[in-house]
Amino acid sequence: MSKDLTTFSPTQKFDQMDVEFDQDQGTVWCNMTPNPRPCFNASLLDEVIGLKHVIHRAGLDSQALMERPHFVVFGSRIPGVFNLGGDLNLFRTLIEQHDRAGLERYARACIDASYAVSSGWDLPLTTISLVQGTALGGGMEGALAANVVVAERGVQMGLPEVLFNLFPGMGAFSFLSRRVGPNEAERLILSGKTWHSEELHELGLIDMLAEPGYGKTVVRDYIAQRRRRSPNTMLAMQRVRKAVNPVSYDELEEIAMIWVDAALQLTRRDLRVMERLINSQNRLSPQPGLAKAI
Repeated sequence: MSKDLTTFSPTQKFDQMDVEFDQDQGTVWCNMTPNPRPCFNASLLDEVIGLKHVIHRAGLDSQALMERPHFVVFGSRIPGVFNLGGDLNLFRTLIEQHDRAGLERYARACIDASYAVSSGWDLPLTTISLVQGTALGGGMEGALAANVVVAERGVQMGLPEVLFNLFPGMGAFSFLSRRVGPNEAERLILSGKTWHSEELHELGLIDMLAEPGYGKTVVRDYIAQRRRRSPNTMLAMQRVRKAVNPVSYDELEEIAMIWVDAALQLTRRDLRVMERLINSQNRLSPQPGLAKAI
């Protein structure tokens, strides 16, 4: 049985995601549909943060363990794209205006969303990223924020911020270092490379690989296997993992403010390089022609 979560409250509306609750699998499916660009705009970030209240309305407080949500899966409705990262067009404008307050607001919204996904909104949930298309910059950060990362073979992921003299400041180092250690995390960030999912799986950054077009099947099988086993044990182990090596909000916040300081030091040359990436985001807009008018 599948329910549209927007029916749980007449005031809850999703413009940047399709959200459904599959009660049979105890899974909330969130497919991103950001517009006008396939990036983490402010509205999409707000919707990710606000999912906590919707999940509660889906029955999280139910006494029936098998009837309430246990998993939240993030995917994308945009063919070939998971997410292309931060709202670079907004970054450029705020940097050109030397608007520190605006950069800080956006950075805090990013880490609020990253922390929500990483911590499962401080609820007894497992979060899963389903990467079926390109994930760059904040898109890769967003994927790594989840407790479990599933990617299809051949998918490209990378952190290009070093190309315009910046660094990914919304959780990349925190999430990478938890999985591969700080030295390897720094190497990956400074490389500026784009990686294939197979390479990242070998490094331990991706938990499971799927054949192209079968990512959702792999996620469903993973969830079904976990639910067949003792669900109580699975919930307990999820709490253990979060207790042993958590990513704290304070850590994310401190790094984000370093990012703001660094962003305000970018030169005209750096912003011209950023412009090329903005054009790439525009070309992959889910609404052809709209990006050109902006």
